[in-house]
Amino acid sequence: MLSLLPSIALALAAPSAPGHAISGHAEVVTSPEALPATHERVRVFLGGTIDMGSAPDWQKQMIAALDNENVVILNPRRADWNPAWRPEADEPNFRQQVEWELAALDSADVIVLYLSPGSKSPVSLLEMGLHARSGKLIVLCPQGYWRKGNVDITAAKYGVEQVDDLAALIAATRRRIASLEQR
Repeated sequence: MLSLLPSIALALAAPSAPGHAISGHAEVVTSPEALPATHERVRVFLGGTIDMGSAPDWQKQMIAALDNENVVILNPRRADWNPAWRPEADEPNFRQQVEWELAALDSADVIVLYLSPGSKSPVSLLEMGLHARSGKLIVLCPQGYWRKGNVDITAAKYGVEQVDDLAALIAATRRRIASLEQR
């Protein structure tokens, strides 16, 4: 389980509304909200373990840590997720979620991917495969993730940046944002 980093503990206590700027410069867009029409700021997609809402909310920690960045954070974890939605193409709410995630991934400049030990996260593996060659990925895949070997080999083959813990994931994301803002 993720431990809350002391440097972001206070930021987590601050309220934030999906789709609105939080106390700094970051704007959070949560599925199924519309993606911004213009692409004026770096977009960061928070991909990885959600496990139908049962996994620790690591996205909340990332959002708090990126609060002062001038970015749009694309968060697929939605508060109104209903596990009764069938994971089938003809299920309207499920389709809406998948289509939102695909659009958000395509529009993202940075894709943060956290694969939690003890989870399977098959959709996250699919997303990694789709974007491994894009140069957008930063991956945290700790020991204990069931397909860590596959992730490590794929990341090495396609030059995907990997980090060892949440603090390093946050730092790598900030560096990537800074490098994209300089373009």
